[in-house]
This record gives sequence, structure tokens and C-alpha cells, in this order.
Amino acid sequence: MMALLLRIGAFAFRNWIFAKRNVFAVVEMLFWPTIGLLSIGLMGGFLHLEERTLGFVLTGAIVGGALQVTQLDVSYSLLYDIWSKSVKHTFLAPVGIAEYVVGPWFIGIVRGTIVFALLSGFSLWAFPFQMAPLGSIAVLLAGVFLNALLIGGGACMLVLLFGQRAEYSAWALAPLAMLLCGFYYPPQQLPRPFYVLAQGIPLTYFLEFFRGFYGFPPVHRALLLKGFSLSLGYLLLEGWGMRWALHRARVSGILLRLSE
Repeated sequence: MMALLLRIGAFAFRNWIFAKRNVFAVVEMLFWPTIGLLSIGLMGGFLHLEERTLGFVLTGAIVGGALQVTQLDVSYSLLYDIWSKSVKHTFLAPVGIAEYVVGPWFIGIVRGTIVFALLSGFSLWAFPFQMAPLGSIAVLLAGVFLNALLIGGGACMLVLLFGQRAEYSAWALAPLAMLLCGFYYPPQQLPRPFYVLAQGIPLTYFLEFFRGFYGFPPVHRALLLKGFSLSLGYLLLEGWGMRWALHRARVSGILLRLSE
């Protein structure tokens, strides 16, 4: 267990070194989420949205910013190795796929928390918009960070299966989840097949739980039980899937081609 924790810490430290040396990572962490929140807030003012409805869309913008920043740290765990042509060297070391994504995830949690706090403070000053109680925020962020691990791990798995042409998934999966989960509208507004898909995504339940504090009654029951159960179940499946994808990448030669 101690050796596993040390390996997780090593990968976390590696991502921290990459992040602090890359000025674009700071832009990515602060600039785009702020632009997104400002755009949504100004649009709400132009449409003269009532306070309750404005709270609905602003929570989507704030949570979306934290989700994207956190999952990118997980996705970049593999992309950094691809861009530096060092994938095969990393996996020659006695490391597993778990510490490979969990270490960067911890850095993502730190960055996602910073983004959430900054966006919440900015929305309070600019619109103004008051966030829900601290306890509900902690529950929401726990769900968001678990789903960020799922999304980032899924992007890594796709790259291991299909090679470098699947890099786009690092930036595409989070917006797709936001589209289905109803970050800016109730998911019941979606066409029926997509609404059924939304009910299988844990983020749907965490958002619905949080928006209950803004006067939107929940549609589903046992929101947190469903959200955390689905998240943990998907993490177990994804852990198996990533191990299989890594094995397949070794056998097929994709792992070597990613280092060329």
C-alpha cells in the first residue's frame, strides 16, 4: 500500500511540474471558465431571467468549468507522455494504470477546487449570485470530481485503443456529458432517447440535487445514492477497461507507435 501511495504521489508531482511550467495551463484553468461564466451571466441579464432561473444556468457554468479543468489533468496524464514521446518509457517502469490516472487526478482536484471557488466569487460580485450552503457544495464537488476521473480515464482508454487520432476525446467528452446532463437546461427537455442516456450519467443526479437549493424540485428519488452508486460502478468497470486497453496497446504495438 505504501508503495502504491508513493507511485500515486510521483505521478501527481509529475503533473504538477508540467502544469506550473506551462503558462497555457494557467490560461486553460482560469481564462476559458471565466469567459464561459461571463457569457452565460450576461446572456441571462439580457434575457431578464428571474433569479431562480439565472441560478440554474450559472450553476451549470460554474460546475462545468470545474469539471473540465479537473478531467483535463487526468486526460493529460497520457497526452503529456505522447507529446514528449515517452509513453513506452513510462510503462517500462513497474507502474499500473491506476496510479497513472489517480495521481494526476489529485492535481486536477486542487485545480478544479480553485476554479470553482474563483468562479463562485466572481459570480457573486458580478451578477450577484449566492451559492448554496457549504455542505451541499462539498457533496456536489465530490460527485463532479468522481465524474472528472471517469471522463479523463475514458479519454485515456480511447487513446490506448485507437491511437493518437483519439486525442480529441480529451476535449470532447466533457462537453458531451454537459450536453446530456442538462448543465443549462433540465435534461427532461432532451428527446426521449437522449433523456434515457442522461439518466445513466451520474452528473445528472448531482446537478439535480444541487439545484434543489435554488427552488427546483427533484424529479428523481434517492439522488445521491444513484449518483455515487453509478460513479463507483463505472469506476470499477473503467478500471478493468483501462487495464485491458493497456494490454491490447502493448500487443497491437499502439504503445510503441504512441512514442514515435
